[in-house]
Amino acid sequence: MSEQVINLTLKVWRQPGPDAEGEFKEYDAPGINTEMSFLEMLDVVNERLIERGEEPIAFDHDCREGICGSCGMIINGQAHGPMRNTATCQLHMRKFADGDTIVIEPFRATAFPVIRDLVVNRSAFDRIIEAGGYITAPTGSAPEANLIPVPKEVADTAFDAAACIGCGACVAACPNGAAQLFTAAKVAHLNLLPQGQPERWTRVQAMVDEMEAHFGSCSNHRECEAVCPKGISIDFIAMMNRDYLKAQFKNRRLASQSG
Repeated sequence: MSEQVINLTLKVWRQPGPDAEGEFKEYDAPGINTEMSFLEMLDVVNERLIERGEEPIAFDHDCREGICGSCGMIINGQAHGPMRNTATCQLHMRKFADGDTIVIEPFRATAFPVIRDLVVNRSAFDRIIEAGGYITAPTGSAPEANLIPVPKEVADTAFDAAACIGCGACVAACPNGAAQLFTAAKVAHLNLLPQGQPERWTRVQAMVDEMEAHFGSCSNHRECEAVCPKGISIDFIAMMNRDYLKAQFKNRRLASQSG
């Protein structure tokens, strides 16, 4: 079977630095193999730019297996492109047609300032995790599996939340630049399990407070759920809001008792 190739036109956001003016630049991308991933296509384009003595397009990537969350970008107005539950690195060029024009730009969110071209600073996510995304229970060696019984439904739900790869698509798609889906997923995968209970109430308050210092507020548009490459449900936002409300009373009571 012969390889199928397509000819494309790319309109790519180029911005040399965080304080520099940016603009879209147009590049011809002929002879693109349809079995390439989107990032492989950008690799080919960059190789051609380098051969011509031009500056390659800067973009984030790492594992290229849909796990790390580094590869996020806006493709034709949609975070990660046209495929549901698919990260940019898992998007293949067979999803585009010969002669297509593809517009590529960085995630647009106040909390994600552009570093260069398609690369944005997502360290605001790190600060949310630092605020409470951990457990202090000493784990030691691996315990016997049956020592800590976890109902299957709870384990499955926690696993669904833990699938979040922190790519930031939810923030980029939200009209308010909110990070509720990311934060809710990180809170839930710890708060649902027995090991996460000691810090449950301080965790949710600390992480939500940190989130609100950098991101907008959720108004339930559900764009975050629609573009999430791991299909994480906004049900986790409701769970986080419930725990946050409870935390206001529980943490106040604990503080008064310790005082």
